[in-house]
Amino acid sequence: MNETTQTQGSLHSEARIAHGVLHRLRQDLFVDAFAFRPLPPLEDAKISRWVPWLPERLRRWARWLPHVTVGFFSAFVFLVDLASSGPGPLHGMVAAGFSLLLAAPPMLTLFRPVGAYWLSLAAFVVGGFAEADSPYANLFANGAFPTHVMVMVLVVLRTRPRLAMEMWLVTFAVAAVLTVLTGADPGDVPPVAVFCGVILISAAAVRAWREERQQVVRTQTVTEAERTRRTLLEERALIARELHDVVAHHMSVIAIQAEAAPYRVKDTPPELATSFATIRENAVAALAELRRILGVVRSADPDAFAESDPEAPQPSLGNLDSLLDSVRGAGLVVEAVVTGSPRPLPQGVELSAYRIVQEGLSNALRHSPGAEARVEISYVLGGLGVRIVNGAPSRLAKPSPGAGHGVLGMRERVQMLGGEMTADHTEDGGFEVAAFIPVANTAGQTKTGGNRS
Repeated sequence: MNETTQTQGSLHSEARIAHGVLHRLRQDLFVDAFAFRPLPPLEDAKISRWVPWLPERLRRWARWLPHVTVGFFSAFVFLVDLASSGPGPLHGMVAAGFSLLLAAPPMLTLFRPVGAYWLSLAAFVVGGFAEADSPYANLFANGAFPTHVMVMVLVVLRTRPRLAMEMWLVTFAVAAVLTVLTGADPGDVPPVAVFCGVILISAAAVRAWREERQQVVRTQTVTEAERTRRTLLEERALIARELHDVVAHHMSVIAIQAEAAPYRVKDTPPELATSFATIRENAVAALAELRRILGVVRSADPDAFAESDPEAPQPSLGNLDSLLDSVRGAGLVVEAVVTGSPRPLPQGVELSAYRIVQEGLSNALRHSPGAEARVEISYVLGGLGVRIVNGAPSRLAKPSPGAGHGVLGMRERVQMLGGEMTADHTEDGGFEVAAFIPVANTAGQTKTGGNRS
């Protein structure tokens, strides 16, 4: 009983496998066999990579090189088969029609690849019957079969690897039937089948390799996009936390002053006391809301020179000297120059300028070891200019997985403040970051500008 059950289960599994193979064969070769699937022209990037020496005017035409190659092959098949036909007007017309039937499938692979296979198979069948009257009948001796093999290779390269096995099975099943019907030598089928199988397997391997490369490129693109998006979100969260600290300071001052103001005026009118109380309540409510948002966006500080105390005040340009001392201690030769008349700036601007300088010097340490750097802070009318430039590295830099993400963070800071920033390599092999942050006129006592080194 158990043996019978196992046998039935095995037969059921085999029947299910066979049904799956036939279903896949039907989907690949029969469903929408003549669907329009045009071959797109080559990408400009590939043309530039393959033939960089080609003039720009000719690169536009080089994009159609696969189409032109297949077209020449079809014309070659037509002319060769037509030239090999015998004399006679009727025979010549039939030969021209058969030559056209042979030449059409290769060209059709550019637009309807699976349909081209069936048309080529039909030409192979017609050629097989045409050779039946020959005393040395051979299905594979005429030009129909080599053309059919080439069509199958083109179809595999245009579609998917598994079609190689499916087309091979159908082709040699038809060849076996033709061998019986035409009386050809059946001994020719096995070696030709093996040879054709090797060719199709090679084409399938090339197609699979191309698909794998495309998948790797797509995966890398998606991974880089996700990494950039994650870095951007982390940088925004960090900026939000820092801006919270700046805003929270001012709101706290407002709340304290609003609470103390009624006690500084003798016989404070009730309406004024109520207004101060409302101001204080709104300030406290705003602080509570800011703290709630901070709890959502707070993340670990990724900066290389972050303060160890999370409760410490946010840095400003007044802390620039300590930052320069830190990077000098790490081995970077840096010079700082301040031009214009230093003046008090909004805390958000001071913080962003400090972070831009910090990130620029950090990048110089990571990517340009041994190079010298220069920091320029320019107090100009209407804003603040920041420039960090470093020379070419004097030794090989270690690979950095976060390359480019610091620039995203700097650009995000500048754009949030309505400024502009450029970051690019210099002619001598170094790197330059230049930013301008607009600042409204601020009143305050100015200090004497000068150079710091």
